[in-house]
Amino acid sequence: MKKKMGNNISLKILSLVIAVVVWLLVVNIDNPVGMKSFVISDVQLLNEAYIDADGKMCMQDSDQTPIRVTIKAQRKTLDKITASDFQAVADLQQAVSLDTDPVMVPITVTCNKLSPGNIEVTPNNLSLHLEDKDTQEFVVNVTTNNTRPDKRYEVGSLSSNPEKIKITGPKSLINKIDKVNASIDVDGATEDVTQETEVKIIDKNGEEFSDTDASYLNISKVYVTARLWKVKTDVKISAEYTGTPDSGYQVESVTTTPNVISIAGSEEALNNLKNQNNTIWISGSAVDISDQSSDFEAKLNISDYLPEGLKLTSDSSEDVFVRVNILPEGSTACEILTKNISVENQPEGMQVAFDTAKIEVRVKKSEDDLKDLDENDIKASIDLEGKEEGSYEVPVKVSIPKGYELVDEVTTGVEVSRISTADTGN
Repeated sequence: MKKKMGNNISLKILSLVIAVVVWLLVVNIDNPVGMKSFVISDVQLLNEAYIDADGKMCMQDSDQTPIRVTIKAQRKTLDKITASDFQAVADLQQAVSLDTDPVMVPITVTCNKLSPGNIEVTPNNLSLHLEDKDTQEFVVNVTTNNTRPDKRYEVGSLSSNPEKIKITGPKSLINKIDKVNASIDVDGATEDVTQETEVKIIDKNGEEFSDTDASYLNISKVYVTARLWKVKTDVKISAEYTGTPDSGYQVESVTTTPNVISIAGSEEALNNLKNQNNTIWISGSAVDISDQSSDFEAKLNISDYLPEGLKLTSDSSEDVFVRVNILPEGSTACEILTKNISVENQPEGMQVAFDTAKIEVRVKKSEDDLKDLDENDIKASIDLEGKEEGSYEVPVKVSIPKGYELVDEVTTGVEVSRISTADTGN
């Protein structure tokens, strides 16, 4: 009996060993050990104050070899690990030497799902350049980034709080900064807008700093404000002049082109403008007609004559032309509608269109007691003999009552074109 019992124990031990071996084989077949690689783009620098004490900052070497992490683990573990599970740090206090360029700082990568012995980093050093630390102050330029408020409003002013900011960073990057911009969105706005926003750094080539370069700079956010002004579309322009024309000549009229403009303004400025009959005045000092014997025209910038708190709307031209009509004494100017001008020798099969709706005819009395002429007293005609299809500047034949004479010859522009028909399309 004892012998038989001993044989049973041996068999049981052998069976247990075989079971363990089989279990290990199954585990390794179903969940084998493998390797997997990841590229780490974010390495946290530790103890930067270590070099800050010497007035230095560090920038990553642009030629840095991509940091690759290779791990060893069973398949089920590998399948659960992603790049976000790794924490990569480089401790500046562990730098090989601060006197080399670049400075090599050991990289340590950890993962809470793996033991350190199963993590391999290549390369195992972070390559850095040390630069002098610098701080400069820059004015903040505020823009609307091509956004526009409601059509009844214009942006009257843009401001930033603070108006200027200090930026600290590596000296090479600080020296590249040309402008600091902050934008505000006023799209469709009908009241003042204030927003907190990040500034954009523009280099001396007009390019925005990359995210990488901007990450080395210490930049604070700013508050930007857009104040809106109401738009007024029926503001008149009135001009004066100085001086006197040449002997024997007189000023017949003063006109401006345009004669009405659109402006935007603060509530106070618009109220003041209303008290001035909604008129912008151009002072006579800008239009000097001294000793002139013919029409005089001056091109001015209307913005120079807008009172404080007013501005042109964004789609308006700043140019305004002041025209002073100067005629011989005793002369007058009459306007003739071109539709009343007779056309003689109109080419057959052709139609005639005038370039303007009216022309000016200047006449002078030969006797002082004659009445003033009006349009009905003047007859005008043009002769198109020999004209073919095309554009022409033709003389105007003017007939006026006895006792008057023309001051200037008169011409008008016409377009002669073929009459089109629905049948031929010609």
